[in-house]
Amino acid sequence: MNKAELVAAMADKAGLSKKDTEKALKAFTDVVAAQLKKGNKIALVGFGTFEVAKRAARTGRNPQSGKEIKIPASKAPKFRAGKALKDAVNK
Repeated sequence: MNKAELVAAMADKAGLSKKDTEKALKAFTDVVAAQLKKGNKIALVGFGTFEVAKRAARTGRNPQSGKEIKIPASKAPKFRAGKALKDAVNK
């Protein structure tokens, strides 16, 4: 499912226009991104949790040359599914 299909499905389910639904989806993704950038966690009970995972600096290997390279520390967004979502998927 791509973004256009998601917007259409959400609009149909909520009884909203596609334009309003797209605005709502954009607002949701913008807020999630802004909160994760600040280092905050977003917990949607029953659905899941969005949080930031910290990755330590490490030494890796270039697969083409075999040379060791230094990989700097970084942060990555992470989603952990909630129990209700897991149960719905596994039914």
